[in-house]
Amino acid sequence: MNIAEAKKLDQSDKIASFKNEFQLPKDQDGKPVLYFAGHSLGPLPLKSKEYVNECMEDWGKYGVEGHFEGKSPWLPYHEFLTEDSAKLVGAKPEEVVVMNSLTVNLHLMLTSFYRPTKSRYKILIENNTFPSDRYAALSQARFHGFDPNESVIELKPKEGSYTVSEDEIEEQILKHKDELALILLGNVNYLSGQYFDIEQITKLAHSIDCPVGFNLAHGAGNLELKLHDWNVDFAVWCGYKYLNSGPGGLAGTFVHTNHLGKKDIPRFEGWWGQNKETRFQMGPDFDPIPTVEAWQLSNPPILPMASLRASLEIFHRAGFENIISKRKQMTSYLEELLINKLRSTIQIITPQKRGAMLSLKFGADPKRLLQIFREKNIICDFREPDILRIAPAPLYTSYEDVFHLVSSIAEAVNE
Repeated sequence: MNIAEAKKLDQSDKIASFKNEFQLPKDQDGKPVLYFAGHSLGPLPLKSKEYVNECMEDWGKYGVEGHFEGKSPWLPYHEFLTEDSAKLVGAKPEEVVVMNSLTVNLHLMLTSFYRPTKSRYKILIENNTFPSDRYAALSQARFHGFDPNESVIELKPKEGSYTVSEDEIEEQILKHKDELALILLGNVNYLSGQYFDIEQITKLAHSIDCPVGFNLAHGAGNLELKLHDWNVDFAVWCGYKYLNSGPGGLAGTFVHTNHLGKKDIPRFEGWWGQNKETRFQMGPDFDPIPTVEAWQLSNPPILPMASLRASLEIFHRAGFENIISKRKQMTSYLEELLINKLRSTIQIITPQKRGAMLSLKFGADPKRLLQIFREKNIICDFREPDILRIAPAPLYTSYEDVFHLVSSIAEAVNE
């Protein structure tokens, strides 16, 4: 495979032009950087500057009246994000809200959906789960008076493997079916890149009367999702990875309509979840909004929402079906190049069921390789103990970028 083939793929790419709508990193000399770390932090959408500046100007012009005045009043600002967010995760608008940060939303969901009893109190999480998810599960078990070392159990892969087969997942769920109070998995494992079959896991969980939720940090904006149709109880995701909302950007939450409109559901409450018609009457009694907005706590931070709004509009205009199609083709192209050029020096631990990320193990020192990559204007990332993660995000990565990436990696390995 050569550069001409990469250029030919770019010429037939339906969404190639969207790369021009992002500000991608450059080195100190102004040379472009090969950016393959969108699974960690997406680059800046140019429109974000416009929307954030618009809010800043309205702040200066109107002060508190900016909640009601200006081109995009702040009071309903979170609603500008709802429809596009719902489309990305396959939900109804009333099931989705943008609020808080990822782990805050996870704790809010666990408050509502982790309802342990003396006999059913365990939480099943994935192997190699992101530490924050593990911390959240452990602390929730502890909060309810259970020993977290007994209450939180992990999927167990075969020795020497980073992934767990679908048969093994089913086997382990059924093994603990009489003890499980909640199943909490990622959509794509942050370390291995393994995709978990949400639909099948949800069906299995419900067959044993166990609620199930998913962390879509590596799924939202990356994979085709149908949370409503799959009957998922809840899901959470961050906005700063594939959704390009900026560092520490706001997160999203999904709650299925099966659980909406219930005033007696366990929930931590705040004034922004109050009935919109009576919110500013400042009454003593909480009357929840009959949508997922009932889980809102405080009035939302407008500037981070403005940044996310710009990115969601790009997804809408590009067409998510086009993004998914390119993601599949481009990730396979990356894999093929890596195998052709580096077959004897790398191990790809990411299975075929995956998103736009490959996790690699090298025979050489990965931290030293990462240093060489930086010198060659490549940005990816390292995860302990010895894994490099590379993500070709469809909206701003070209096939030519992928070709140059693999060529540079081959040179680095030789060094």
